[in-house]
Formats: sequence, C-alpha cells, structure tokens
Amino acid sequence: MKLPTRMPGVGTTIFTVMSQLATEHEAINLGQGFPDFDPDPALLDEVGTAMKEGHNQYPPMPGIPLLRERIREKVKSLYGREYDANTEITVMAGASEALMSSILALVHPGDEVIVIEPFYDLYNPVITLAGATPVIVPMQAPDATHPTYRVDWQRVRDAVTDRTRALILNFPHNPTGINLSESDLDALEQIVEETGIMLISDEVYEHIVFDGSLHQSLSRREKLASHSVVISSFGKTYHVTGWKIGYCCAPAAMTAEIRKIHQFNVFTVVSPMQYALARYMNDPRHHLGLASFYQAKRDRLFDGLANTRFKPVKSAGTFFFLADYSEISDMPEDQFAKWLTTEHGVGVIPVSAFYRDPAAPEANHNLVRFCFAKREATLDTAIERLQGL
Repeated sequence: MKLPTRMPGVGTTIFTVMSQLATEHEAINLGQGFPDFDPDPALLDEVGTAMKEGHNQYPPMPGIPLLRERIREKVKSLYGREYDANTEITVMAGASEALMSSILALVHPGDEVIVIEPFYDLYNPVITLAGATPVIVPMQAPDATHPTYRVDWQRVRDAVTDRTRALILNFPHNPTGINLSESDLDALEQIVEETGIMLISDEVYEHIVFDGSLHQSLSRREKLASHSVVISSFGKTYHVTGWKIGYCCAPAAMTAEIRKIHQFNVFTVVSPMQYALARYMNDPRHHLGLASFYQAKRDRLFDGLANTRFKPVKSAGTFFFLADYSEISDMPEDQFAKWLTTEHGVGVIPVSAFYRDPAAPEANHNLVRFCFAKREATLDTAIERLQGL
C-alpha cells in the first residue's frame, strides 16, 4: 500500500546509518553523540530510591514542582533570569520533544522560520510539519583565514520578511562547535528589536563550554528572553541520553501554548527520573564541573589527531569537533565517512549531513565531525587506528 506522507524526503537519519555501519564493521563509533560510559552511580541510586518511594505513576503534566524549582534556581544562578517555575518552565521528553512542541505551538501554516546552516536535522522536518517554510541562511564556512564557521548576522537580518515567525538557534553549535559571544547577543537583540520575531534556542550543550568561556544563553538578556524559548537537556548534562528528559523556559504566554502541544504529545515525563534529577541538582558541581571534564577529553582526541594527517579544529563547546581530511582524500564527505568506518574502523559523521543538500558542492568542505564523549581507552584506540592512515 502506498500512503501519502506528511514528511516527504525524510528517511533514516545519517546518525542511524553511520552507527549501524560502525556496528557491522566493529568500528569505534565517534559519530553519534552519546557517551560510552555510565552516569554517576549517585544519580542512579536516586532513581531506585524514587521508585521505592512510590513515584511510579503520572507526575504533573508540566513536570514535578521540585524539579521545576531546581531548574529555576539553576537558570537564575547562571544567567540572572528569573523564570516562574509554575508558568514558565516545563519538563519535556527530551530536548527533541521540547523543540517539536515549541515549533508546532508557535509556528503556523504560511509562516517562515529562519534556520542557520549547517543545522541539526530535526528543525526543517518539524517546520514543514507545522505547515511553515524553512528559510536557510548559510554560515560562512572555514577558509585559510578563518579555521571555524561564522554566522553573518546581517545575512540573517536580511532573510527576515513579514512572514517570518521565528529564528532557530543552536549554540554551542552542533556540528561546528562554535559558541555565541556578547557581540552575537547584541546582533540578535537588534534583530528582535527591529522585527519582533521569536527565537527558539536549542542550548542542550550549555554546560559544555571550553577554555574559560561562558555560555551566552539567551536567558542572559531581557530583550532576548522575553521573545525566546530556551531549551536544554538533562541527557547531555548528566550522561543519560537514553532517559530523554529535557526542559524549556519561556514567557508565560508562550509556555501556555507549548504545554497545549506537550499534553497531547507525551502528556508528561517519566516520574522517578524527575525526582532523581531534582535531588541530584542540589549539588551544582555536577553541572559546573562538566566543562573541565569534557575539555580534557577534547584535548586528548585533538592532540592525538594532530599527529595524524587530519587537521582537527578545537571546538569552543559541545562534545564534538571538526577535522579537515583534505590531506588524506578528495572524496565527498559522506563517502569519506563511510570509507573511514569500513576500512579503518573509526566512525564519524560527515558535516555535509547537516546541510539541506548534502551532495551540493557548498555542503562539502572536506570536514567530518568527531564525538569525544567517550572513555579515554576508546579515544586512544581510535587515535591509534587513525595514525595508521
């Protein structure tokens, strides 16, 4: 039976394809972004305690009050923004659900939504599902003068029309690893002041920012926060990506609309994990120590790749960085990633996968993305294999 589709052009994601390829060829998977180590046993113990205490039935639709209060305290402490725990903070079934519910709630048929390329693969399909049109604004790609990607904010501003409903942001940025600066927030403030558009800010790597820098959350600026949905992820922060728990903070009017979608999408989020996270968040060292934890891993893999024919680029945030393979091959990025996985036993993700048209010349810059959220032994073995290229 041939069925009409609401999402034409959407198939199996590159992350699934490359992970399956890595499994089939017994390759080290430095492609998909998940840790290969366990979370803190203290957090797991809290889950068991919550279950034994009877927290196994439906919790409140927006999340248990204690967890929303802990989120409020953390955001206020880090960024100075005072969200109301009752009306402006919602616990979601992962950042993916937060993004999907936010887009479906706030974007309407006929709207336009600006997406900065390269981009995480969830954004465009959900915009299309909402009946809106993604408007792609490419970043400036690395070159001999600038080793990292850059956002041209004037080009973003020029893309705004009277149909533009929102701009989706993702910083620290996946896949490029760049982060926002104060001047970037200034540019965003000017765009919001001139146009009044909403911002949907995917900040799941907020605690993984390196070299002493600060994460420039949109929550830091009143003019931005008042127009923004700010989304984060407990999975990324506490090494529990399989729990699929995140949250979003937004002004009360926006939150009310997002919760309408949330309640009929998943209704609520797994109960014992919420209680465990709320108690675990009592100690801020668990998220404050994340940057140094991952920076050590970043530097370990970076230094190892620097002794290969790859040219790695240090990321400013996330648990990814990019590496140039132009001294190894002139294959397109997707072909190179598959070749590296099958022939040399290390799985990576082509950066072209984060473009609207992965086969286009402007999507291919001889770059692949490495994930360093792995045990030291995993990273060292990968380095050994890559040194043999």
